[in-house]
Amino acid sequence: MKKRIVITGAAGFLGSHLCDRFIAEGYRVVGIDNLITGDIRNIEHLFPLEDFEFYNHDVTTFVHVSGNVDYILHFASPASPIDYLKIPIQTLKVGSLGTHNLLGLAKEKDARILIASTSEVYGDPLVHPQTEEYYGNVNTIGPRGVYDEAKRFQESITMAYHRFHGLETRIVRIFNTYGPRMRLNDGRVIPAFIGQALRGEDLTVFGDGLQTRSFCYVDDQVEGIYRLLLSDYSLPVNIGNPNEITILDFAKEIIKLTGTDQKIIFKELPKDDPLQRQPDISKAKEILGWEPKVSRAEGMKTTYQYFKGLTQEELFKSEHKDFSKHNRL
Repeated sequence: MKKRIVITGAAGFLGSHLCDRFIAEGYRVVGIDNLITGDIRNIEHLFPLEDFEFYNHDVTTFVHVSGNVDYILHFASPASPIDYLKIPIQTLKVGSLGTHNLLGLAKEKDARILIASTSEVYGDPLVHPQTEEYYGNVNTIGPRGVYDEAKRFQESITMAYHRFHGLETRIVRIFNTYGPRMRLNDGRVIPAFIGQALRGEDLTVFGDGLQTRSFCYVDDQVEGIYRLLLSDYSLPVNIGNPNEITILDFAKEIIKLTGTDQKIIFKELPKDDPLQRQPDISKAKEILGWEPKVSRAEGMKTTYQYFKGLTQEELFKSEHKDFSKHNRL
């Protein structure tokens, strides 16, 4: 019989690519998403397939999946600052209650579970590059704390289930990832820059632009997650591309890539925005035999072509989702 995997956040950017990968690997995939930030169009191509099921469900409430389950990937969470600042309570709930519910499902089904953590657990780091042993520098009561602390709690409860219940668990710490299916105006650097360039707007750089990021193409990220799930390693593992670049230099790359002549304008740096972000991927290399293969030039070319294919309506659509019902929770 085919292995069966549950993927939460299935209609999101990364979740949808994971659905594709596990379908291609011969798994039966059960996708779960409440579509707060996900987009059903990301997985519509999978609906005709016999090996794909989808449930519109909020995992912060009880999660039931009938039949056997071999693996669970918990990727249900807002991931962009625009989203988690608009729905802070839901962000905290999906990292705490949602994770608790999925761990309970894994325990019930005797399934291995991988939870998606983030480089944000390191906060504004005082150690560079960031290793898995670094405990972080996080403002628990700052605006970004709703996301950072949700992920830190997620790691803690996952390890508690691993140690107390003997549950097979995996933790991936995801660094900035990009590629097709990102939402154009979700506040993250790459879609923000490309969207501004395609609309003929000046590129907005926050602060002096000397803060750094390290961008990993989605195919590389999915490969790292796939290997980690099937590994025997239960402690957190960084998956990201250590090729670091300043935001200012990256803005210049975008202008060159798009062939536009926009200016770069500067705005105030948001509170607690990390000044450096670069993964130490020594563990991923040693334990998983993984390292990124796709260069930023190659990945950005593919990503730009994806965004160029958007309609004018999509290109100029503001990112104003109705979060009102979720903020009442």
